[in-house]
Amino acid sequence: MGRIFSNMYDVMMRPVEKYSFAKMRKELLKGACGKVLEIGSGTGVNFPHYPSGVSITALEPDNQMIKYAFKRAEKVKAEVVMVHGEAETLPFAENSFDTIVSTLVFCTIPRPEEAMKEIKRVLKPGGTLLFLEHVRMDHSKIGRTQDVINPIWKRLAAGCHLNRQTGKLLEQSGLEILSEKTHYRGLLLILKARLP
Repeated sequence: MGRIFSNMYDVMMRPVEKYSFAKMRKELLKGACGKVLEIGSGTGVNFPHYPSGVSITALEPDNQMIKYAFKRAEKVKAEVVMVHGEAETLPFAENSFDTIVSTLVFCTIPRPEEAMKEIKRVLKPGGTLLFLEHVRMDHSKIGRTQDVINPIWKRLAAGCHLNRQTGKLLEQSGLEILSEKTHYRGLLLILKARLP
């Protein structure tokens, strides 16, 4: 199922990218600067939206998605280096990056608490986390529906947790929240934070 998902990801996401996500990505990523680590870069859909002058290290655990990301990386002006790896065990030294980007990936990370610790470890003091994720909605009926659907959803969507409360993890991370927006009644969370 994972390989099918990887091969179909761009096709499945094309409508929502065209009408909403591309704008959100562009707005979020204009805040990236310096040495950037992108966690879970997938097929590289963020690459065209980075501002000029940044240096991107793109971390991705799925080899099939890395193949697609390589093709996108060849078409952008920013310097992109692909790295195979997992967010819970980042293969980088402490204080390595000015900006860390995570878009629609924390839903699939098996141990998100460990990933957050690693992000804080490799982010420079004063560095920025740029974050976009779908989360469990506060609306009682919709939230419960997400809970019911989640076991099936995880199988169909390569381990994606439809109901993960990632916003709470970020609030408890010790990062300084600089800005926070929600879309679609709280389904999508867009956040900018700084490591004190």
